[in-house]
Amino acid sequence: MTVQFEDFAALTEDSPTARTEWAALVDAWSEPHRRYHDLAHLAAVLGLVGELAAHAADPAAVALAAWYHDVAYDPTATDNEEVSAQRALAGLRGLVPDERLAEVARLVRLTAGHAPVDDDTDGAVLCDADLAVLAAPPQAYAGYASAVREEYGHLDDEVFTAGRIAVLESLLDLPRLYRTPTAQPWEAPARANLEAELSLLRARAS
Repeated sequence: MTVQFEDFAALTEDSPTARTEWAALVDAWSEPHRRYHDLAHLAAVLGLVGELAAHAADPAAVALAAWYHDVAYDPTATDNEEVSAQRALAGLRGLVPDERLAEVARLVRLTAGHAPVDDDTDGAVLCDADLAVLAAPPQAYAGYASAVREEYGHLDDEVFTAGRIAVLESLLDLPRLYRTPTAQPWEAPARANLEAELSLLRARAS
């Protein structure tokens, strides 16, 4: 799947304002420091949101949240999700109804922890799509993990390893990684990948 203006316009409007916003989004997702959180990731999440759309209460809001969920991505920052949510509020104002705009911002913020409540179907779809990479075949998962390490190249191995271990442990502590019925089969392979990486990093840190 490629990232086309027509897909964005279908969620907003076909106007010069929408085209300008789409171009700004593409520029942001194309920043040179991105190795995993790039246009390919955006396209993958958008595709998965489409596949899971039947589970969402507001599929358009979920798709828009996918466009913005990592639009701000600074590996040295701790507030990327909030900055991304604010970027959505600014960029979409006037392009979508206010109620949907608020839902988009809420969903973007939710990706900070990937822990939607049980009846949050929109949150479940977005989080499942965003975390789908965790269930990839082991070789593809290794490529994802390597790309994330590149994004954190400013950290030495000791600091990165400690931080990555914390991230993996927080994911494994979630009662469920995936919430939608379609994504349930991803749970076991995802946990196997996370456990394998965690074991490797713990051995490296010892």
